[in-house]
Amino acid sequence: MASPNTRRETDLTKLMMSDRTVEMINDSVKEFNVSFNGPADSLYAGGVWKVRVELPEDYPYSSPSIGFVNRIYHPNIDFPSGSVCLDVLNQRWSPVIDLLSIFEHYLPQLLMQPNADDPLNDDAATLLLNDKETYEETVKGYCEQYAKPEAVEVVTDAELSDGNPSDEDPSEGDNDSGDEAKVVDPANP
Repeated sequence: MASPNTRRETDLTKLMMSDRTVEMINDSVKEFNVSFNGPADSLYAGGVWKVRVELPEDYPYSSPSIGFVNRIYHPNIDFPSGSVCLDVLNQRWSPVIDLLSIFEHYLPQLLMQPNADDPLNDDAATLLLNDKETYEETVKGYCEQYAKPEAVEVVTDAELSDGNPSDEDPSEGDNDSGDEAKVVDPANP
């Protein structure tokens, strides 16, 4: 198998050649952000997220760290940090899995099939299990408020370096339509 450096560079090149935007952090092939569009035919359709990727020194023999930078409401994504609970990144990681597969298959599958039985966001899991209609409205509200293409751009370099997405409403003052999305923010009940 190729050396970790060659594999990192190969995986990064594949991501850059796909339809995703890749932004290097500190000019490092070990840390970067990738644009990620919500899967079609899902509650997340039309949403755009910035996903932070950190590759360990021994990648691909150890799994990457993956986290959503802008807010997303999902049972298997930690609300404050954006960390992802995904078997393939934890228990079932294998060096044959590449970064492009994570973005083309595993993350879309996670968004389309949330697992409320193994949550990182207990509030989202409880809502999904007990009130699916309100859960779906909340997901759509978060997509409208935090996952617009222009919302991804408002995440500053300072916020990326400390790992905390902005708590500001990125669409504040921009919404002339009068159709305000209702968003239940678990961080501010």
